[in-house]
Amino acid sequence: MSGLKIVVIGGGSSYTPELIEGLLNRYHEMPVASLWLVDIEEGKEKVEIIAGLARRMIAKAGLTIEVVATLDRESALRDADFVCSQFRAGCLDARISDERISLKYGLIGQETNGLGGFANACRTIPIALEIAADMERLCPDAWLLNFTNPSGMVTEAILRHSRIKAVGLCNVPVIMQKGITTLLQCADEKEVVMQVAGLNHFIFVRQILHKGKEWLAGGDSRDQRRSGSAGAAQHSAVPLAVASAAGLRHDPLRLSALLLHERRSAAPGAGGGGRRRNPRGSG
Repeated sequence: MSGLKIVVIGGGSSYTPELIEGLLNRYHEMPVASLWLVDIEEGKEKVEIIAGLARRMIAKAGLTIEVVATLDRESALRDADFVCSQFRAGCLDARISDERISLKYGLIGQETNGLGGFANACRTIPIALEIAADMERLCPDAWLLNFTNPSGMVTEAILRHSRIKAVGLCNVPVIMQKGITTLLQCADEKEVVMQVAGLNHFIFVRQILHKGKEWLAGGDSRDQRRSGSAGAAQHSAVPLAVASAAGLRHDPLRLSALLLHERRSAAPGAGGGGRRRNPRGSG
């Protein structure tokens, strides 16, 4: 059979349809022959539902891709080309417990960092290493794309303690890029270039460029700094009306970024693209 064999560990996840949509949109670049959705007994009903949806999506796209829903991980992994890991150890009940314990002691309840993230890692890493060991036997040339949280810790464990090829992924930068595209009123999100460090949910945006202009922290791009104040004159705050029109008043994260940018742009001495001299100050 020609084409790729894609395996999704945690195939009953509500994120799977988004993954399938991406595969369909890029079918001409990486033709998929078979898609195996793997889950555990507790997720049997959900993975069957997702498999049915996947078949309808594929049929609507006019493509021919075999979809297999299974609880047999070994059969699924045999001769796979790519394996996507997106399972949740302990299911949602464990996540609820992690977050409530954290909140009880005044800590942020979160599945990727802090107390909740560490507890999640303790449950998840042993399973991730079992999957990696299976891949070493059954599909040693395959790539593992790890979406399983805490993605950073899980991916590091796999890279340190197995021989498979693996990469940790997170869709947060993509979501952030879409949001910034809206804020800057860009016609195409490809116009926005971001430099991002870190992995879910320790992500830091180091640079935002749009047509040669740097928007992060009121700074200018290297070319603009060479030209002095001429580059800085191109800076303009994104109007708050844009946020309102885009419905961003109800998105605290994006709105706070917008307000911070407006505040810095309006501050005395903001012209010339200078950095804030006292990053610890309250101003």
